[in-house]
Amino acid sequence: MPNLSQFLLAALQAVLLLAAAPLLSGFMRVIRAKMHTRHGPGVLQDYRDILKLMKRQDVAPPASGFVFRLMPVIMPATLMVIAMGTPMITRTAPIDALGDLITIIYLYALARFFFSLSGLDSGSSFAGIGASRELTLGVLVEPVMMLSLFVAALLAGSTNVGAIGTAVASLSMHSVAATVMAAAAFAFAVYIELGKLPYDMAEAEQELQEGPLTEYSGPSLALIKISLAMKQLLVVAWFVAVFLPFGKATAMAPLDLAIGAVVFVLALLAVFVAVGIVENSVARTRFRLTPRHSWLGVGIASLAFVFYLAGL
Repeated sequence: MPNLSQFLLAALQAVLLLAAAPLLSGFMRVIRAKMHTRHGPGVLQDYRDILKLMKRQDVAPPASGFVFRLMPVIMPATLMVIAMGTPMITRTAPIDALGDLITIIYLYALARFFFSLSGLDSGSSFAGIGASRELTLGVLVEPVMMLSLFVAALLAGSTNVGAIGTAVASLSMHSVAATVMAAAAFAFAVYIELGKLPYDMAEAEQELQEGPLTEYSGPSLALIKISLAMKQLLVVAWFVAVFLPFGKATAMAPLDLAIGAVVFVLALLAVFVAVGIVENSVARTRFRLTPRHSWLGVGIASLAFVFYLAGL
C-alpha cells in the first residue's frame, strides 16, 4: 500500500498533467506555425477554446445511448488513473499497483474502447466510420507497443514500469542491442499513437480521424479534447518512464523531486520538439497504407526479441 506522500505525489502529478494537457497542444501548434513561417494561434489558444465550450449547451443526438453520455467522464477518469501510476518525477511508480505494464495497457484499451464505442452509440454513420478507424489504428499500433514492452520487461525481470526504468537507468540491462531496438519500436508506435503526420492530423475534427467527436458539443466536447491532449502527454511520459528514466528522483526529498520534475519537463519538451520537426517534414499518407508502415514497427520489435534470445 502506498503511504500518504506517495499518494499525494500520484494525485498531484495527475492533476498537473490534466491542467497542462491543453498547453502541450498549444505548444505543438506554435512549433507548426514557426516551421511554416506564419504567426498562428498562441500557446494558450486551447484553454480559450475549452472555456468557450464549457459555456455552450451540451446537446446529445436523439439516437445516442448511455455510452455516448458516459464517455466524456470515463475517458479522463481512466487517464487520470494511468497518470497516478506512471513514474514521471520519481524513478519508481508512485502507486505500484497502477504502475504495472499489463494494468496500464488494459487501462489504455479501456479508454480507446469507450472512445470508439461512443461513436457507434451516437447513431451517426460518420461517427461510426471514425470509430471503426480508431479501432483499426489500435489493432495496428498496440501489438508493437506490447511486444517492445514485453522485451523490456523480460530484460528487467519485472512488468513494473518503475522497475524497468530503474534497470535502464542503472545500465543493468544485459542486452543493450535488444533494449535499443525495443526503445526504437516503442518510439515508432508512440509516434503513430500521437496522431501526427504522415499517419493522421491531430486537428482533423471534420475528418474520419475525429469521427467519434462529430456529435459532441459543449462541456462534453471540452472534456474529450482535454482527454485527447492528456493521452498524448501520457503516451510520451510512458516512453520516458521506461526508456529515458535518467535524472529522475530516487527519493522523496523535496530537492530530488524538484530536480526530477525539471528533468521530466525537459524530456517531454525534447520529445515533442522532435515530433514536431518530423511531423512538419513529411506529407500525409493514405490511411490504408498505415498497415504497411506498422509492419516496420513489428519487425523492429521482433528483432529486439530475437536479440534478447541471443543475449545481444
